[in-house]
Amino acid sequence: MAAKKGGSKEARRAELSRAVERALLARGLEGLRLRDVAEEAGVTPAAVLYYGDLDTLVHSTYRQAIERFSLEREQAADQFPDARDKLTACIDKGVASGPEDALTLLLFEYWPRSLRDARVAALDSALTERQVAVYASILVLGQAQGHFVLPDPPRQLAASFVALEDGYQMEILAGRRSRAEVLRAIHAFARAVTGYDPGQ
Repeated sequence: MAAKKGGSKEARRAELSRAVERALLARGLEGLRLRDVAEEAGVTPAAVLYYGDLDTLVHSTYRQAIERFSLEREQAADQFPDARDKLTACIDKGVASGPEDALTLLLFEYWPRSLRDARVAALDSALTERQVAVYASILVLGQAQGHFVLPDPPRQLAASFVALEDGYQMEILAGRRSRAEVLRAIHAFARAVTGYDPGQ
């Protein structure tokens, strides 16, 4: 960051956000200090504070991570016209690659704060709602295309997909289950509620 003093404020802010992300992943939220971010960014703590206090910077980084996670999933599903392909892509993009999956780790690192902080809870709710919306739209389309036979309302099933993912993500991050195991489990659920097996 120090090497780009002549760059735009937006570019410096983006670089600082990446430094916050690296520091969060290295130290964890509860142990994070302003000087950790400063060291990652290669600047002084005072220079970091120009962009906001630590809570503000972490909150902004979390919001950006939500946007990145959501957009990547939406774009993956949007590549296909057929709801079956959309569902397969949506599931694939939503499951962590392994215990070191940085984006998923970042989202789960910040989640406990949602239990005590209304601002964080609102962001977490927005993340959940966005994932539910993706699944619900795919299920509605699949029903309209004649590919899916749904036993319950699409939004109800979509919420179950997201809840299942969230629970399994923690298993992956803790190293208790592999990505392949989780994909098989979610594919089995998809088969049970749509009649289509994304893993076939």
